[in-house]
Amino acid sequence: QVQLVESGGGLVQAGGSLSLSCAASGRTFISYGMGWFRQAPGKEREFVGVTSRNGDITLYVDSVKGRFTISRDNAKNTVILQMNSLKPEDTAVYYCAATRLTVSTTPTFYEYWGQGTQVTVSS
Repeated sequence: QVQLVESGGGLVQAGGSLSLSCAASGRTFISYGMGWFRQAPGKEREFVGVTSRNGDITLYVDSVKGRFTISRDNAKNTVILQMNSLKPEDTAVYYCAATRLTVSTTPTFYEYWGQGTQVTVSS
């Protein structure tokens, strides 16, 4: 069992930055690929990015490439989503999630989810 807790969301102006953190419980954190998803009101949950167990593979949705960076610290059971050059269309609830696959862009392949943290980008 893995429990995930996100933090770091908030309100920021367009062009600003936020860093989201996901803290995982349990001693098996390194066994999981860690992904970030987001869901805006009235929209489906969207893949944002994922990092593999040791961080050697990282994938991003095209809309955030060059602006968002995922990193993980297996010693601290933490994964970070650094978001720069934020745009109003990045406004959503952001979730971290854990998959037993190396990486996946599909929500159904993720076993564990955090409760989400709100990110609001004003224009």
